[in-house]
Formats: sequence, structure tokens, C-alpha cells
Amino acid sequence: MPLVRVERHGGVLVLTLDAPPANTYSYELMRELDAAVLDARMAADVHVIVITGAGEKFFCAGASIGMLKDADPGFKYYFCLHANETLNRLEQTPKLVIAALNGHTVGGGLEVAMAADLRIARKDGGKIGLPEVALGVLPGTGGTQRLARLVGKARAMELMISGRLMSMDDAAALGIVTEVWGAEQLAGQSFLDAVVAYAERFTPPHKASRAVGRIKRAVQSGPEAGFAEGLALERELQQLLFESDDAREGIAANLEKRPAKFTGN
Repeated sequence: MPLVRVERHGGVLVLTLDAPPANTYSYELMRELDAAVLDARMAADVHVIVITGAGEKFFCAGASIGMLKDADPGFKYYFCLHANETLNRLEQTPKLVIAALNGHTVGGGLEVAMAADLRIARKDGGKIGLPEVALGVLPGTGGTQRLARLVGKARAMELMISGRLMSMDDAAALGIVTEVWGAEQLAGQSFLDAVVAYAERFTPPHKASRAVGRIKRAVQSGPEAGFAEGLALERELQQLLFESDDAREGIAANLEKRPAKFTGN
């Protein structure tokens, strides 16, 4: 059975972490996630990636503690290296990535979620945080770096050295979670169906998905360089978009005062 289930919903690709009971990840799961991300990159008709967890209790509880207990230090190092490479690929893929936090999102699970562009959480779905300090280790799959960039150094340090878990609403107040959806936002749909419907807003013909992806690239990479380098990247990405069919359509539709019909080209 696959540890990462792959399902298509039009231009939205849903990747479901499926490793009962808590969707913890192993080297095998990360290899499947890595392969799915690379496949999604190359698929011209995939415009948005949604990552979620199987069941209703856990998005992901991080790395499998049993696996780490029995592994030698060399394996642990290369496991962490590969997990970092996988999440970097996810973060740098020029397609919108949404993490649908359906349940507890702790440890490496939050590290996976932070590599997404948007994090939508189910209200009262569970706890969220980075409790690795209780194991005598640090968040080693990008957690120390991504959390500090989301909430600032002091708050990130406090959260990690205390290891405290919080509600999804508390995480949203800190900017870790983008939105928390309850009954009003779900409007009778399942949580995943509602997130997929939201994701479809960023696919053709509704949005120029190529522009969405290049906005992501500018935002993800620009701040990591200097301001001048970020502006240079922005100009290059803009030039690529000016050459696209969707830019021509968007400009024409604006002048003709009609809704644009984007194709993703």
C-alpha cells in the first residue's frame, strides 16, 4: 500500500500522507512524497498541490520515533538530509502548495506544513507545535529556520525551547496557520472537499496559474537574497509572464471589460 496517496481533482493534485495511526513519516514515505512532488512539477496540467493526512485525527505527527530509535547515526543524518531536500523541492516548486491540516500537526508534521505556501486548518482539529526538545533534539527538518521566518526569532525560540503545543486558532494568531475553517467555511462539505474547492480558485480558467507560481517563486526566493537580487528575480519572472498566453488574455480581458479565461499557458 502506498504511504502517500495521489489523487487528481481537475488541476488540483491531492497528496495524502497515509501511515496509520499518526501519519508519521519514514524514509520510505519521504521518498514517495519526493517522487510525487517531482511528478507534479513536470505535469503541465497540475496547477495546485494539496497535502493532507489520512483520517481525522492527524495531519502528521512527524518522524517515526521507532524508526529513529533503531537507526544508526549515519542513517539519521542522511534521513534528515533527504527530508530537507524533499521539503525544499516542495517549497521551490513554482506551483501553489496548500497544507490542509485535518488533525494534530506536531513536530516534523508542522515542518512539512511550513514548507507549503498556505496552511488551512480544521477548527478544533487538534494541536500544533514543535515539541522535539522533549526528546533531547531540535526540529531538524527545517523547523528552526522556517518557524523563525514566519514568527520572528524570539517567538520561534520560545515555542521550540518550551515545546508547547497550541490550538489551531492560537497558531493562526501567530501567523503559523493561514486560516482556520469551521462549519461556516465548510458549508456542509468535508474539510478536504472544501480545501480542494478553494484550491480550484487558483487554477485555470479562474486564475493564471503560471502567474500564481511565479509570485510564489519571487516570494520564496527573493527575501533569502538581497533586495536588489530580489528585484532582479522579480523582473526576470515578470518577463517570462509577459511572454505567456495568459498575460495576453488577462490584458485583453481587462481592456475589453470581460472576465478573463485563463489556460495556464
